[in-house]
Amino acid sequence: MYIFASSMVEKKSLKIAVNTRLLLKNRLEGIGWFMYESLKRIVLNHPEHRFYFLFDRNYDESFVFSDNVIPKVVYPQARHPFLYYLWFEQSVPRLLDKIRPDVFVSPDAFNSLKSRHKSLIVVHDLNFEHHPEILPWLERKYYLHYTPLFVRKADRIATVSEYSKQDIVNQYGINPARIDVTYNGANERFRPLSEEEKIRTRKRYTDGDRYFIFVGAFNKRKNLGNLILAFDKFKKETGSKMKLVLVGEKMFRSDNIEKIFQRSQFKKDIVFTGRLEPGELYMVMGAADALTYVSLFEGFGIPIVEAFFAEIPVITSDVTSMPEIAGDAALLVDPLNPADIASAMKRLENDGALRNELVAKGKIRRNLFSWDKTAEKLWRSIEKTIYE
Repeated sequence: MYIFASSMVEKKSLKIAVNTRLLLKNRLEGIGWFMYESLKRIVLNHPEHRFYFLFDRNYDESFVFSDNVIPKVVYPQARHPFLYYLWFEQSVPRLLDKIRPDVFVSPDAFNSLKSRHKSLIVVHDLNFEHHPEILPWLERKYYLHYTPLFVRKADRIATVSEYSKQDIVNQYGINPARIDVTYNGANERFRPLSEEEKIRTRKRYTDGDRYFIFVGAFNKRKNLGNLILAFDKFKKETGSKMKLVLVGEKMFRSDNIEKIFQRSQFKKDIVFTGRLEPGELYMVMGAADALTYVSLFEGFGIPIVEAFFAEIPVITSDVTSMPEIAGDAALLVDPLNPADIASAMKRLENDGALRNELVAKGKIRRNLFSWDKTAEKLWRSIEKTIYE
């Protein structure tokens, strides 16, 4: 049982409708994990309230966390801009009028413009405002047009970093008093590995060699092209046997990553694992020499915190939210400068004292981030939306 205290007195038994369309069995991504971890805790800690979970397809029973969850399937499946519109502007408002909830919570930043009920949305980042070229044309048009409307329609907004909060204020002119920061947590499975576990994992993935690791979707925002260029430079200048393990779905069409990879002199030392389930991912993370997470834009950057829990050093970017999340527990680099990234790689390989210092600082830094804290802050935001 997850336990945390409410910051306000419940005035009545509440009806809370939640957009849970990203709760997909064995297919949870970043926002899906945010939904899963925070909603599970909120539901279990507030049995006095009823939660209506709105799915856009047949749901898995594991997402019905308690008897106070009432699942509803709302069609059509919202996986395309035209279907987003039908789901949020026709199907959802009709159901909300029947439920008559005290609040509609949407953790994926979408809202229903036609709903007459209070709403709280969670905006994780505004990457499409800064890097619109990353998205397909129709998705880009949808996000750029509707997100400002969704944000202004919401009675309250939650987001995952102070950086994202200020970005929402700057982009859309929102009063900062309407925005609550609810940091992400990290999966509890991430932990330091024994030497035996590290040896076994390295043997499986890199023929026993040490490695840097990246975890995330393979798109232009994640900056894998510059990471590979930096790895090449690091290898040329050091002669190291170190490898680079890239964990995630291959999406080469989103960038020129494939061309850069094919030109690399060290292709044989770059390992693509594909997507890994959490039980395997925490082993691959824990056996790495360091996380190399040099994204161009992040609203939070969950792998940074996962690395803190795995007790491995971190190299990350000096832009957007990443310095805020990493604090003094990482080497910050210019993500547009492969030489800067390569220099950080060399420092970590050669300086054991630096590695130990970063791990020690990470163990302190990680105390700021937990799903219990995320759930508590999100619940407070829900209460503010209803009562203020």
